Amino acid sequence: MLSIISFVFFFLSRTHFFFNAFYLSIYLSIYLSIYLSIYLIRWVHFLSIYLSIYLSIYLSIYLSMSFCSYLSIYLSIYLSIYLSVCFLCNIGVDIYLSIYLSIYLSIYLSIYFLKERERERERERERERERDRKLSIYLNLFISLSLSILTYSFLFAFLY
Repeated sequence: MLSIISFVFFFLSRTHFFFNAFYLSIYLSIYLSIYLSIYLIRWVHFLSIYLSIYLSIYLSIYLSMSFCSYLSIYLSIYLSIYLSVCFLCNIGVDIYLSIYLSIYLSIYLSIYFLKERERERERERERERERDRKLSIYLNLFISLSLSILTYSFLFAFLY
């Protein structure tokens, strides 16, 4: 199962479709929360702790090297694992709570990063406009100087 999740993460890191990642984060978090809530028993408790530690380390490394747009996937899976470990005694509450919280977290973070990307695009457009303004000023100065030198040369040649 972990290899399937790793393959999905690799696939997502190579694609740039925001909405596919958004829906996939919801499905993965539901699947993982149900799987961990139902199939984990007491003696696998330490395995789930190590798995959550592994995923959080992987999250830190991946986010330092890649885009943050897939943060909702990793955090919803991490939250599902955490809730499954914490509420292992009360399985009925655990399933619904982890599903709702992971869906909420996926939606919230996806919307947040969509707005953050839009703000970054707006800042980039503002930098381009500022660069264009400076370029037009420099071009204007260059044309003015060139024309004045050309006019001065023409008058100088005409008078002498």
